[in-house]
Amino acid sequence: MTRHTEDDGDAGDSNGTSEPNGGRERGGCGDCGCGEPTPGVPEAGRDEQPSIFVPDEGEVPDSEAASAGDVDRAADRAATDGGVESASSGTDSATGGTDSTELDPDAYDPVDVFPGGDLDLREGADSCYKCTSCDTSCPVAEVDDEFPGPKFQGPEQWRLKRKDDHDIDESITSCSNCMRCDDACPSSVPLSQMHNEARGQFVERQMEKLSVEYIRNRILANYRTSASLASKFPRTASFAMNFGPARWAMEKVMGIPKERDFPEFATETFREWWKARGGAQVENPDKRVAYFHGCYSNYNTPEVGKAMVRVYEHFGYEVMVPPQKCSGTPMFANGMLKDARRHAETNVENLVEAIGEGADVIASCTSCSMSLRQEYPELFDLHGIEDVAEHTFEALEYLRIHEDLEGELDAAGGLDDERAFAYHAPCHARNQGLSRQAVETFRDVDGVNMEDVGDSCSGISGTYGWKEEKYEKSMEIGAEMFEHMEDAEGEVGMTECPTCAMQMEHGTGYEIEHPLQLLEDTLGA
Repeated sequence: MTRHTEDDGDAGDSNGTSEPNGGRERGGCGDCGCGEPTPGVPEAGRDEQPSIFVPDEGEVPDSEAASAGDVDRAADRAATDGGVESASSGTDSATGGTDSTELDPDAYDPVDVFPGGDLDLREGADSCYKCTSCDTSCPVAEVDDEFPGPKFQGPEQWRLKRKDDHDIDESITSCSNCMRCDDACPSSVPLSQMHNEARGQFVERQMEKLSVEYIRNRILANYRTSASLASKFPRTASFAMNFGPARWAMEKVMGIPKERDFPEFATETFREWWKARGGAQVENPDKRVAYFHGCYSNYNTPEVGKAMVRVYEHFGYEVMVPPQKCSGTPMFANGMLKDARRHAETNVENLVEAIGEGADVIASCTSCSMSLRQEYPELFDLHGIEDVAEHTFEALEYLRIHEDLEGELDAAGGLDDERAFAYHAPCHARNQGLSRQAVETFRDVDGVNMEDVGDSCSGISGTYGWKEEKYEKSMEIGAEMFEHMEDAEGEVGMTECPTCAMQMEHGTGYEIEHPLQLLEDTLGA
């Protein structure tokens, strides 16, 4: 069936005129055939004329099928525009089609302009109205003129990569996964979700698997594997990884900047300590929490995990420490989505079991809580994943919700010795609405001076600042934070994010603590 408009040559009436509609104007007396125009009504333009469906060679027109008395003529009749049967039972005798005002929209199948992918983000892409709030909030775009910014990496690239012949732009690997763009967008466009999907596709399909960059990124993304091996010989590993010639070789061979100091490995991991103490010291089936300690608190700063356990037991909670793997945060940042999924499967399975026993999930690292809460349900379709997201909280956040923390701190009487802290809120804390929680918790505690050093990004963004080609940019991003820390009264930094703590210490030389450690000291837990 060939589609023609009525001004296609001989598509006029039988008098041979080339005027559209046989010289009649819209609104003419069509029923009687006189052709007289209705006064004041202009002639229909081409775009306003109904379409005529002319049978292709060999096809039987609808009128002939009808005259043959074919009961099932609807099945044989050529489809109307859109490829489906018209919802109207009648046809327009002038055009051979149906009256468009009677068409049922439900009878038509939608046309997929872009083929679907692993994640259907069309709705989110269409919500972007190019205000560039995401671009102005991006710390990488601020220091890297060649980085096109979150708007391109998100909705624009999502549309482009719907095309089979379009590759993911390599600049996606310069996104630090700070997720500030999510917080900045007034339209709730899932920018970081788009970035994660695009980065995963780039690594999977376009990155050379034998390249130095891929191997290095794979090692950085799977920090849990390296830390697990290093914890077998923690003192030797700590010395070897910070030995001058070894650092020089790592930069030349692997692209890991020699300026970075590797964090020391604990001589006793958190899980070893937990096992040695005999597990939970409080049994309370009515108040249970499952502690997701993450990699860093287990292998490098077990004092944070110990503080979490003691503080929660102070409030009468039974603490569970289920089997777990990495949250996947460094894997998301490096496009290793298959690795992240393997870890997520273990984590979700064990955390769902704990939730079934009445526990909520508590994380002492804001990147871990962000991963469980947001990135897991965005990227993976796993049984129980929504339950995990719904029941996950950051450790201080949970106490502020469920306990009279202010009253407990007042009753404790504060610290005996005055202590001043320069507090930095991690980007992943801001994205969860937790940017002021530490300041608000301790601002009225006697003996504690808590000073917020501003809303700038620390610049390290997990593994971003551990790459030689991005080291200088990470330090440039963190410069504002360093300056504010040095202007603060205290010479001890505070943050909930372990990699932010690395950057704060690297840029200022200050000792860094976690809010849970100060809470433990203040409560005498």
